[in-house]
Amino acid sequence: MSKLETNTIDTISGTANLTIGGANNTGSTTIKTNNTDAVTIDNSQNLKFNSGFGSVATAYGCRAWVNFDGSGTVAIRDSGNVTSITDNGTGLYVVNLTVALTDTNACSTSSGSNSTAGSDNRCVCATVTSTTAVDVRTGNAASGSPVDIVVGNVAVFR
Repeated sequence: MSKLETNTIDTISGTANLTIGGANNTGSTTIKTNNTDAVTIDNSQNLKFNSGFGSVATAYGCRAWVNFDGSGTVAIRDSGNVTSITDNGTGLYVVNLTVALTDTNACSTSSGSNSTAGSDNRCVCATVTSTTAVDVRTGNAASGSPVDIVVGNVAVFR
């Protein structure tokens, strides 16, 4: 086994790939800090890291997320992997993904409010219905009737 120690790995110009392990690597690759496992990529290409909780565990990435204003004309405040939101009527939205999921076995989570101050919470239900879309339904927390939301948040994990 070879050992390389360096403080910096940098490209001369442009972009370059950094390969650790090479074509013959059949095991996992681990990066250590202070002689403790910090990041591991196993032979199934799962990324694992120690985020200060004492062990290296698989990271399950957020595949898409959005913060939007669903009142009036729908407006995305900020997002990742979301191209647009379709307004299908009062309390009915479709979050459209930029890069498709591999399947529909993802977990979606959501929250919403009728105010940017966070008051008057709403019921928000987000469901992954296809590899490119998440259906979102919003309602009044007390009555359950459909209502639009001022602050909508949706995240998809896989």
